[in-house]
Amino acid sequence: MTQRTDRVDELLRQEISSLLARDIADPRIGFATVTDVETTPDLRHARVWVSVIGQESERRATLNALERAMPFVRHELGRRLHLRRIPELSVRMDESIERGSRVMQLINELEAGKTPDELPVGESLPTPTPRLHREGDAPEPAAEAPRAPAVRPAPTTGRRTRRAPGDAARPQSAPRPRRAR
Repeated sequence: MTQRTDRVDELLRQEISSLLARDIADPRIGFATVTDVETTPDLRHARVWVSVIGQESERRATLNALERAMPFVRHELGRRLHLRRIPELSVRMDESIERGSRVMQLINELEAGKTPDELPVGESLPTPTPRLHREGDAPEPAAEAPRAPAVRPAPTTGRRTRRAPGDAARPQSAPRPRRAR
Protein backbone atom coordinates (compact mmCIF):
# COMPACT_ATOMS: atom_id res chain seq x y z
CA MET A 1 0.00 0.00 0.00
CA THR A 2 1.03 3.54 -0.53
CA GLN A 3 1.05 6.26 2.06
CA ARG A 4 -1.97 7.87 0.42
CA THR A 5 -4.12 4.74 0.59
CA ASP A 6 -3.01 4.19 4.19
CA ARG A 7 -4.14 7.73 5.06
CA VAL A 8 -7.42 7.26 3.21
CA ASP A 9 -7.98 3.93 4.99
CA GLU A 10 -7.49 5.54 8.40
CA LEU A 11 -9.69 8.51 7.50
CA LEU A 12 -12.46 6.20 6.30
CA ARG A 13 -12.18 4.07 9.45
CA GLN A 14 -12.55 7.13 11.69
CA GLU A 15 -15.45 8.61 9.72
CA ILE A 16 -17.35 5.32 9.42
CA SER A 17 -16.94 4.74 13.18
CA SER A 18 -18.24 8.23 13.83
CA LEU A 19 -21.23 7.74 11.54
CA LEU A 20 -22.13 4.40 13.11
CA ALA A 21 -21.95 5.87 16.60
CA ARG A 22 -23.90 9.07 15.94
CA ASP A 23 -26.06 8.90 12.84
CA ILE A 24 -27.35 5.33 12.57
CA ALA A 25 -30.19 4.48 14.94
CA ASP A 26 -30.54 0.77 14.14
CA PRO A 27 -30.63 -1.12 17.46
CA ARG A 28 -29.03 -4.18 15.82
CA ILE A 29 -25.81 -2.18 15.46
CA GLY A 30 -25.06 -2.28 19.16
CA PHE A 31 -21.56 -3.38 20.00
CA ALA A 32 -19.92 -3.03 16.59
CA THR A 33 -16.42 -1.59 16.31
CA VAL A 34 -14.75 -0.73 13.01
CA THR A 35 -11.27 -2.21 13.36
CA ASP A 36 -9.83 -1.60 9.90
CA VAL A 37 -10.61 -0.41 6.38
CA GLU A 38 -8.76 -1.71 3.33
CA THR A 39 -9.22 0.12 0.04
CA THR A 40 -8.08 -0.96 -3.38
CA PRO A 41 -5.39 1.25 -4.95
CA ASP A 42 -7.91 2.82 -7.35
CA LEU A 43 -10.26 3.64 -4.40
CA ARG A 44 -13.24 1.91 -6.06
CA HIS A 45 -13.82 -0.72 -3.35
CA ALA A 46 -13.18 -0.90 0.38
CA ARG A 47 -13.50 -3.69 2.92
CA VAL A 48 -14.72 -2.50 6.30
CA TRP A 49 -13.56 -4.92 9.02
CA VAL A 50 -15.91 -4.96 12.00
CA SER A 51 -15.65 -6.64 15.39
CA VAL A 52 -18.93 -7.42 17.14
CA ILE A 53 -19.47 -8.56 20.72
CA GLY A 54 -22.28 -11.04 21.29
CA GLN A 55 -23.65 -14.43 20.38
CA GLU A 56 -23.36 -15.77 16.82
CA SER A 57 -26.96 -14.89 15.92
CA GLU A 58 -26.51 -11.32 17.23
CA ARG A 59 -23.30 -10.93 15.27
CA ARG A 60 -24.98 -12.09 12.03
CA ALA A 61 -27.87 -9.67 12.62
CA THR A 62 -25.41 -6.84 13.23
CA LEU A 63 -23.47 -7.70 10.09
CA ASN A 64 -26.71 -7.69 8.03
CA ALA A 65 -27.74 -4.33 9.54
CA LEU A 66 -24.32 -2.88 8.72
CA GLU A 67 -24.55 -4.11 5.11
CA ARG A 68 -27.95 -2.41 4.78
CA ALA A 69 -26.55 0.83 6.29
CA MET A 70 -23.51 1.05 3.98
CA PRO A 71 -25.27 2.98 1.15
CA PHE A 72 -26.28 5.65 3.68
CA VAL A 73 -22.75 5.65 5.15
CA ARG A 74 -21.25 6.02 1.66
CA HIS A 75 -23.58 8.94 0.89
CA GLU A 76 -22.64 10.67 4.15
CA LEU A 77 -18.93 10.08 3.49
CA GLY A 78 -19.39 11.83 0.14
CA ARG A 79 -20.78 14.87 1.97
CA ARG A 80 -18.07 14.93 4.66
CA LEU A 81 -14.90 13.98 2.79
CA HIS A 82 -13.34 15.78 -0.13
CA LEU A 83 -12.36 12.74 -2.17
CA ARG A 84 -12.79 12.36 -5.90
CA ARG A 85 -14.25 8.89 -5.45
CA ILE A 86 -15.94 7.35 -2.41
CA PRO A 87 -15.40 3.57 -2.55
CA GLU A 88 -18.12 0.92 -2.54
CA LEU A 89 -18.17 -0.44 1.01
CA SER A 90 -18.44 -4.12 1.93
CA VAL A 91 -18.54 -5.26 5.54
CA ARG A 92 -16.48 -8.21 6.79
CA MET A 93 -16.34 -9.79 10.25
CA ASP A 94 -13.00 -9.30 12.03
CA GLU A 95 -12.38 -12.30 14.25
CA SER A 96 -8.87 -11.37 15.36
CA ILE A 97 -10.07 -10.14 18.77
CA GLU A 98 -11.81 -13.46 19.39
CA ARG A 99 -8.69 -15.39 18.41
CA GLY A 100 -6.59 -13.20 20.70
CA SER A 101 -8.96 -13.72 23.62
CA ARG A 102 -8.88 -17.48 23.00
CA VAL A 103 -5.08 -17.44 23.10
CA MET A 104 -5.17 -15.47 26.37
CA GLN A 105 -7.64 -18.00 27.83
CA LEU A 106 -5.35 -20.88 26.85
CA ILE A 107 -2.36 -19.17 28.43
CA ASN A 108 -4.28 -18.52 31.65
CA GLU A 109 -5.41 -22.14 31.83
CA LEU A 110 -1.86 -23.39 31.26
CA GLU A 111 -0.52 -21.04 33.97
CA ALA A 112 -3.12 -22.42 36.38
CA GLY A 113 -1.94 -25.96 35.64
CA LYS A 114 -5.16 -26.99 33.89
CA THR A 115 -5.53 -28.64 30.53
CA PRO A 116 -7.10 -26.19 28.07
CA ASP A 117 -10.84 -26.63 27.55
CA GLU A 118 -12.79 -25.90 24.44
CA LEU A 119 -14.72 -22.64 24.29
CA PRO A 120 -18.44 -22.99 24.86
CA VAL A 121 -20.36 -22.74 21.59
CA GLY A 122 -21.43 -19.18 20.86
CA GLU A 123 -19.17 -17.45 23.38
CA SER A 124 -17.17 -14.74 21.70
CA LEU A 125 -15.25 -13.03 24.52
CA PRO A 126 -14.32 -14.31 27.98
CA THR A 127 -15.32 -12.52 31.14
CA PRO A 128 -12.31 -10.67 32.58
CA THR A 129 -11.03 -11.95 35.92
CA PRO A 130 -8.42 -10.43 38.24
CA ARG A 131 -5.00 -11.99 38.01
CA LEU A 132 -3.75 -13.71 41.15
CA HIS A 133 -0.22 -13.14 42.41
CA ARG A 134 1.79 -16.38 42.22
CA GLU A 135 5.17 -17.44 43.52
CA GLY A 136 7.89 -16.39 41.08
CA ASP A 137 5.98 -13.37 39.78
CA ALA A 138 7.64 -9.99 39.89
CA PRO A 139 6.93 -8.12 43.13
CA GLU A 140 4.14 -5.59 43.01
CA PRO A 141 5.38 -1.99 42.84
CA ALA A 142 5.33 -0.25 46.19
CA ALA A 143 3.53 3.03 46.57
CA GLU A 144 5.94 5.79 45.74
CA ALA A 145 6.57 8.69 48.11
CA PRO A 146 5.73 12.10 46.66
CA ARG A 147 8.64 13.49 44.74
CA ALA A 148 10.15 16.90 45.27
CA PRO A 149 9.69 19.23 42.33
CA ALA A 150 12.52 19.14 39.85
CA VAL A 151 14.88 22.10 39.89
CA ARG A 152 15.45 23.56 36.46
CA PRO A 153 18.76 25.08 35.52
CA ALA A 154 18.82 28.81 34.91
CA PRO A 155 18.26 29.72 31.27
CA THR A 156 21.37 30.49 29.30
CA THR A 157 21.87 33.34 26.90
CA GLY A 158 22.81 31.02 24.08
CA ARG A 159 26.33 32.47 23.82
CA ARG A 160 29.27 30.18 24.23
CA THR A 161 32.41 31.33 25.91
CA ARG A 162 35.81 29.97 25.11
CA ARG A 163 38.09 28.99 27.88
CA ALA A 164 41.79 28.73 27.85
CA PRO A 165 43.26 25.50 29.26
CA GLY A 166 44.15 27.23 32.53
CA ASP A 167 40.72 28.84 32.99
CA ALA A 168 38.88 25.71 34.08
CA ALA A 169 38.79 26.75 37.76
CA ARG A 170 37.55 30.27 37.07
CA PRO A 171 33.82 30.77 37.77
CA GLN A 172 31.85 31.24 34.61
CA SER A 173 30.20 34.47 35.74
CA ALA A 174 33.50 36.29 36.22
CA PRO A 175 34.43 38.41 33.20
CA ARG A 176 37.67 37.66 31.41
CA PRO A 177 40.23 40.40 31.27
CA ARG A 178 40.55 41.95 27.83
CA ARG A 179 43.85 42.08 26.10
CA ALA A 180 45.13 45.24 24.53
CA ARG A 181 45.72 45.05 20.79
